Amino acid sequence: MKNNFWLGLKKPILALAPMAGITDSSFRIICRTYGADVVYSEMASASALFFNPEKTLKLLSFSSEESPYVVQLFGNNPEHFAKAAEIVSQKIRPQGIDINFGCPARKVFSIKSGCSLMENKKNARKILEAVLKNTSLPVSIKIRTGIKKKNAVEFVQHLSDLPFRTIMVHGRTYQEKFSGPADFQIAEELKKIFPDKIVLGNGGILTPQYAREVLEKYPLLDGLGIARGTWGKPFIFRQIKSLLAKDKYPEIDFEEIKKIIFWHAKLIQKNKGSQGLLEMRKHLAWYIKRFPGASNLRKKLIQAKNLKEIKKNLDSYVG
Repeated sequence: MKNNFWLGLKKPILALAPMAGITDSSFRIICRTYGADVVYSEMASASALFFNPEKTLKLLSFSSEESPYVVQLFGNNPEHFAKAAEIVSQKIRPQGIDINFGCPARKVFSIKSGCSLMENKKNARKILEAVLKNTSLPVSIKIRTGIKKKNAVEFVQHLSDLPFRTIMVHGRTYQEKFSGPADFQIAEELKKIFPDKIVLGNGGILTPQYAREVLEKYPLLDGLGIARGTWGKPFIFRQIKSLLAKDKYPEIDFEEIKKIIFWHAKLIQKNKGSQGLLEMRKHLAWYIKRFPGASNLRKKLIQAKNLKEIKKNLDSYVG
């Protein structure tokens, strides 16, 4: 496949993993600037694209600063996925399409989507075939280690004759959700069995030190997908790369955090208007969490009604 961007990425690949309500265009730009090798969209409904695509297309739009960019789709209807893949390929034109077989959220699982499809290999295969037939973009999948048992290898084996390119494995089962240690052994086992696939480990990568530990312990992995480790720390990608290359990484002081916050706020307001500043509140809390007096500053920041007030509160902070 000529347009398989994955093959051109330097390893270890560090990806911004997809997160609903988090990985919008503003955050993707910041993470790319701070060293993410590839970024994923928020989870987008294949059915929404099938029935009424305009709102979802707006959600998925991106700028050249975000490339390489992968759109992630979820759902349970192969016909909807076929149309969604066609629409995304023609109207969004990302560098790749990902299928969510790993989301454990109740509202997703209950409609037989996300991780639920790991128990329905027949439908999962139909969905993957539908996407592959309707795009020339490289297709990836995101899975968990399993549902009731760790059956990720069995699941991928059922799909392995199809020409998808990349697997991101969240190292926990459906029942474990986001708690407990992630199992990266499953991801490495998949790489051994399917050496032609790009395999990324995902789950619980919260610090540069742990990222290095995982990569050293599981050297066959092609890289990592980082999700919650980016909350308030989009610079974690740069820190990981620095640690791997120089055995140290730059700490980020409050002055740089201020710059990132204001940059993020400007981007999200430009993209989403006043609604964007409301969505920014969770990011504001994450950015300042580790600094002295964070609770008082957080109260002021989440009450800010515009960029000027955000800047005023940041400038008045004394740690």
